[in-house]
Amino acid sequence: MDEVDVLVIGSGPAGSTAARFAAEGDASVLFIERRAEVGVPVRCGEFMPGLGEIKTMFPKLEDADSLFDIPDSLRCLDIKGIKLVNPKDKITLLDMDGYTTDRDRFDQYLAKMAEEEGAVLENNRMFLGIEGGVAKTTKGDIRYKVIIGADGPGSRVARSLGLQKNQNPYPAVTAQVKGDFEPYMYMYFGDIAPGAYSWIIPKDGRANIGVGFSPRFASGTLSEYFDKFAEKRGFNEHSKLEGKYVPSEGPIPKTVSGNGMVVGDAAGQVISVNGGGIPLAMIAGRICGAVAAENISSGSPLSRYETEWRNVMEKPLKTAAFNKKLADTFAFRSERSTALCMAMLGARRMGNLIRCKRLFP
Repeated sequence: MDEVDVLVIGSGPAGSTAARFAAEGDASVLFIERRAEVGVPVRCGEFMPGLGEIKTMFPKLEDADSLFDIPDSLRCLDIKGIKLVNPKDKITLLDMDGYTTDRDRFDQYLAKMAEEEGAVLENNRMFLGIEGGVAKTTKGDIRYKVIIGADGPGSRVARSLGLQKNQNPYPAVTAQVKGDFEPYMYMYFGDIAPGAYSWIIPKDGRANIGVGFSPRFASGTLSEYFDKFAEKRGFNEHSKLEGKYVPSEGPIPKTVSGNGMVVGDAAGQVISVNGGGIPLAMIAGRICGAVAAENISSGSPLSRYETEWRNVMEKPLKTAAFNKKLADTFAFRSERSTALCMAMLGARRMGNLIRCKRLFP
């Protein structure tokens, strides 16, 4: 039986960052990944907001510069802004600093950072559950002192710890297309993506395109909506579709139970209004890993993780979740109401919406 101080389930941004900072705190760390290769397949829009945008969204965040010190080699294209397209194809331009990345290479970089701190990565090993304080996996049992679930919105770790699962996650699909694109991210609203949006996110000589929707408003399959969007925008050829579920209602009520914690999508740490989660996963992952290491070294309570991540992120995330409910109630009832609400809000308030700010004073 394997024995380790900290066991991390998942090697996405949340899991790898948690593993890195737990190992940096001198804990022995094993992080396991059910897939054969970290970050593959890509199931993400691959947009990262710039450091200034992250600091604006999370003003209580400390030492953001070192956490988001990402090599230039991982930046595909610098993004100048977002073009929000209403059902009548009217565009609202928002200034938004950021860049696109290759998510597989990005995730592999974060995993390598964890390994350089001493964490051990094992691929092709799936977490099955917890029995008697021991993690059951497809390659044998693992005895741990602290377990961290970074295993996505349908987290098995969360279920094993008795924590609430994400409610009403939205399905989304994405694919790659070739071409030359201007350095703006496009978000399309209306019947093309009921209750959510479709997107074009440019990279270098290619783009990530995709569709997400709310099952509450949709009347077809996700692949049907994607096909309609691709056809309307003239994308006749694209790579294989990859799908995922995105938490849509903000963080779960509790993210710590006994000697376990959940982080990232598993904790619902996603911006409800746009589905963004990479920076949040890294912010919470750093806190989670550091708290785990301190628990091992000094007995510091794991409840500090709950307190610290909520101090940094809870208010913006709850604001985003509230704004999403407003959109569901007033904007997404029809294409007409969507266009009307977008016109009434204008660029400034739509910018507040994207940045997890209150729409009105």
